[in-house]
Amino acid sequence: MMMIAREDHLTRVRLLLREFPVVALLGARQIGKTTLARQLAEAHHDPVSWFDLEDPADLARLEDPGLELRPLQGLVVLDEIHRLPGVFELLRVLVDRPGPPARFLVLGSASPELLRQTSESLAGRVAFHELDGFNLTEVDDLQNLWLRGGFPRSYLAQSEAASRRWRDAFVRTLLSRDLPGLGNTIPSPTLSRFWTMLAHWHGQVWNGAEFGRAFGVAHTTVRRYLDLLTSVFVVRQLQPWFENISKRQVRSPKVYIADSGILHALLGLTSRTDVVSHPKVGASWEGFVIHQIAHLMGAAPDRCFHWSTHAGAELDLLVIDGARRHGFEIKRSEAPRLTRSMRSAMETLNLGRLDVIHAGTSRYRLASRIEAVPAAGLAEMLLPHGSPRE
Repeated sequence: MMMIAREDHLTRVRLLLREFPVVALLGARQIGKTTLARQLAEAHHDPVSWFDLEDPADLARLEDPGLELRPLQGLVVLDEIHRLPGVFELLRVLVDRPGPPARFLVLGSASPELLRQTSESLAGRVAFHELDGFNLTEVDDLQNLWLRGGFPRSYLAQSEAASRRWRDAFVRTLLSRDLPGLGNTIPSPTLSRFWTMLAHWHGQVWNGAEFGRAFGVAHTTVRRYLDLLTSVFVVRQLQPWFENISKRQVRSPKVYIADSGILHALLGLTSRTDVVSHPKVGASWEGFVIHQIAHLMGAAPDRCFHWSTHAGAELDLLVIDGARRHGFEIKRSEAPRLTRSMRSAMETLNLGRLDVIHAGTSRYRLASRIEAVPAAGLAEMLLPHGSPRE
């Protein structure tokens, strides 16, 4: 399988390792964390010690982690850290030593919220970096990236069928092995059914009551299912933006399958023809473009929102950067037009600008501070204005 350089992520992790004694590289299973860490280790000038906590031999070496880790110098990599959560307290002790001889890069497939011990034990000593799938700064085939998603083995597969087989296997493995390994006790068939139902809900406002009725459980129970899949980076929740205005606003998150390729697999779609003829094609395109925008702008989840009112006005993505407000509408058409909803969002939210991202090839002005921009030109448009990687 060919290798695609992920220089932005490498640069960012190197920077964090200079500034923090512990860096947590987090992301979904098979997203490329180990590959990125090995690239970083190969170029590292100091000694590197590597522990793969899925390897029984390495796990046995860490049966008494203090005995093994205390003498080490240079860079220490702990892969799949969630399999040894008790080590976080030891890391706090090690990095608090005067002139610590080692820095730690820990790799995990669960969010900081799920790895709560990380943030509690290492507060002020740890930095988090999320590795997501390939993006438009790394590959230039937008259509294939949308169809197959950003998981390396899916995107780089030799055929559409091979890519689909890999994604199907990923779903099965996550449900049957990875989630139980994180301590999950929800039955795999239940989560499989929920994840598939969520794929058909992709791009819509979360409705816990409706999901609860479908599963015959309380809305708090299905919310736990949602949060679990979010915590392992396979679902994203786009939180609502609301403020003190006269309009009645929606206050529930929108939910998206995090990777467009996994979405298509859950919907039973393999080819581009399958995708473009499916009723969820517009929602699939919307989720894909929103993810690309957030990455290109370096916008953390707590800076990204959706906005809508009960009267029908809406904005697909609102990015807050200090006092600046940048709005985005996503349209899977070649020549989108100005709408009343766009004008309402501009005026009500006091946007600095609004960009309408579309599937065509032309960039043109729709109104003052409102522009239509082709999705293929996102990187060119956003990188100068976003948060560049140091």
